[in-house]
Amino acid sequence: MEKLIEIRKIRKQFPGVLALDGVSMEVLPGQVHGLLGENGAGKSTLIKCLTGIHQPEEGQILVDGKEVRFENPKQAINLGISCIYQELNTIPELSVTDNIFLGQYLRTGAGFLDYNTMHTKAKEYLSQLGQEIDPKTPMRDLGIGQQQMVEIAKSLSRNARLIIMDEPSASLSRREIDELMKVVRYLADKKVGIIFISHKLEEVFEVCDMVTILRDGQHIISEDVKNMTNESLIANMVGRELKELIPKEVHPVGEEFLRVEGLTRYGVYRDISFSVRGGEVLGMAGLVGAGRSETIRGVFGIDDIDGGKVWVKGKEVSIKNPMDAIANGLAFVTEDRKGQGLVLNDSIANNLSLVSLERNFSKGGFIQKKKVRQRSKENVDALRIKIASLNDPVGQLSGGNQQKVVIGKWLNSDPDIFIFDEPTRGIDIGAKVEVYNVMNALTKQGKAVVMISSELPEILGMSDRVIVMREGKVMGELDRDSSNFNEETIMKAAWGGKI
Repeated sequence: MEKLIEIRKIRKQFPGVLALDGVSMEVLPGQVHGLLGENGAGKSTLIKCLTGIHQPEEGQILVDGKEVRFENPKQAINLGISCIYQELNTIPELSVTDNIFLGQYLRTGAGFLDYNTMHTKAKEYLSQLGQEIDPKTPMRDLGIGQQQMVEIAKSLSRNARLIIMDEPSASLSRREIDELMKVVRYLADKKVGIIFISHKLEEVFEVCDMVTILRDGQHIISEDVKNMTNESLIANMVGRELKELIPKEVHPVGEEFLRVEGLTRYGVYRDISFSVRGGEVLGMAGLVGAGRSETIRGVFGIDDIDGGKVWVKGKEVSIKNPMDAIANGLAFVTEDRKGQGLVLNDSIANNLSLVSLERNFSKGGFIQKKKVRQRSKENVDALRIKIASLNDPVGQLSGGNQQKVVIGKWLNSDPDIFIFDEPTRGIDIGAKVEVYNVMNALTKQGKAVVMISSELPEILGMSDRVIVMREGKVMGELDRDSSNFNEETIMKAAWGGKI
């Protein structure tokens, strides 16, 4: 079969970083080709070369056997190459139709925008994807899963022959993921080539035909998925075998550090009670929308609460805002690291000192820059953050390294209670293990950890106790040593059953 896209020995270098070093890959019509690798392996750079954002110094890109050179993204789009990024490229205030036809509006003979035709065609594209969405709806009124389908419809409107999906399921519910997989198979049946980037190996085995693995900017292997296993994929990605993907350490449990009783926010969650002690990890499980993150936002003073009490180390406290929470020894690694955890355009060093800035003031009230840099360097070394310079914008780092900066920022405030909300979302397997080891180190020091996660293996692997939430209510609690500490029990409670 003729190759749709062929990449030959692509090389791309940035100041101080060789991002791609002779990478090759090919995609056939109707093939779902997984592109895997740790954060920083070169996946994003390769995709940007393929879509005209970057131009490689060496190597070739061939479309239908003919060499091409993309000077800009429009040239790639014109040849049928489309990319749906993890951070969706939509305009919330515009309608679904406007988002689909953005940059390629249809016009009447008199030169006016032909919305009647565009609405009709938008509906047809969405219908092909099994979506009954009113094309006149503003994008802001759609859920993430529906917005993603609009992005795919936009690719169809541009006659895309190759669609690149970058972590397409990262923010989706299980039902939305199932819907996405059906759409991927539908596109493949229509002979559209797909490059599928994901850190979720079960998705790779579910939907991919081939897989290409990159490591440190180099091509490691391209192989039929049928010939691979979880272990072989991981070994090729990280360059070593990971005996324990979730290296849980059990440490002695100490005094109660945090107690929440009767926490309520009308219409969101009600009568939430739980506690966590030093040396343990309390997992919070539940389906998307169960109210876990909202509960923690209430505890941390981000959102107002309508009732309930909070104790820290046996003392009742009033937490009205995040500054109160920090003063009481709490840290909160939010699930939205880019929007809420980091200042993307600021330096890595400044981001690492955000929470602990007052500790770096001199007696005269000036920031001791040398002290900030020294502490930042210690964070980088301890957390193995891959950087070129502490002065680089943190937004240039890979997802896993950004997450480590967020964790380092909070470590510098020396809290007693660490709250992690979806701590490994969108990061690679090697980085996940490093995050788990940070949790192990914290509990070894006698700190308390609360972990919200939608990944059941993560919940079961790292938690000493688990509370399960559903529709803003605690359904029950499980202990690691209990006989029913398993996925079945947690899912039963998440769907409304009793533990």
